[in-house]
Amino acid sequence: MVRVVDYDSRRKAILSAAINKYIKEALPVASENLVHDFDLSSATIRNIFAELEEDGYLRHPYTSGGRIPTNKGYRYYVDFLISQMPACRPGRELLDEEKERITREYKREIRQLEDALERTSRLISSITHYAGIVSLLEWQDKFFYQGVSHILEQPEFQNLEKTRFIIRLLEEKQNLLSIINRDFDEKVKVYIGGELGDDAMEDCSLVVSSYRSKNKKAGRLAVLGPARMEYRRIIPTLDYISQLLSEALDDF
Repeated sequence: MVRVVDYDSRRKAILSAAINKYIKEALPVASENLVHDFDLSSATIRNIFAELEEDGYLRHPYTSGGRIPTNKGYRYYVDFLISQMPACRPGRELLDEEKERITREYKREIRQLEDALERTSRLISSITHYAGIVSLLEWQDKFFYQGVSHILEQPEFQNLEKTRFIIRLLEEKQNLLSIINRDFDEKVKVYIGGELGDDAMEDCSLVVSSYRSKNKKAGRLAVLGPARMEYRRIIPTLDYISQLLSEALDDF
């Protein structure tokens, strides 16, 4: 019996597995690391890695024999791989207990708009373990943010210069607000590396969602973190929080 091999699907599965592993462990992924996930030899996976590197989805750090994703690889992962894999479909990575925790937060009384937005930034940061940002479109120079320490704990930002840049980015606000407040059609918009418009943010990603209440209060929620971000958790989480914040502000 002739065995039919879908090479394209195999390449996608290996790219997805490599990115998932790197997101989790922050260590270059070698072909040997994926042998147990696929019925393939280490040499075959290594050849596929070489193809993916040639196409710009993976790169080879000088200090290691393994590969790490490029920003092009992360973009392909966000745009195509997450939605194609059953275990990674939007919503599947938001746990029931996390949904209950978010729901409880918005059942609490809202006395002032500022309190609700600050509470939301804290909630986003607490659940995602990155920086949570909340803006109101009618405010030109103000947003709430929590969780800078979560970003600075990431290995990508151990460099002092990068640490200073992240802190300055949040404190000066205008550059970040100009990105967060861009128009977009998607429920959740993901900006990766160079898409943020600043070379200094090459190692960063920003995930943004909109909220809008019946009384026309509108703004953006965002998660700022490394390009090595847990997108399959962050995207459904931000979408869910946006829905509940919009509902909570309807009667405010």
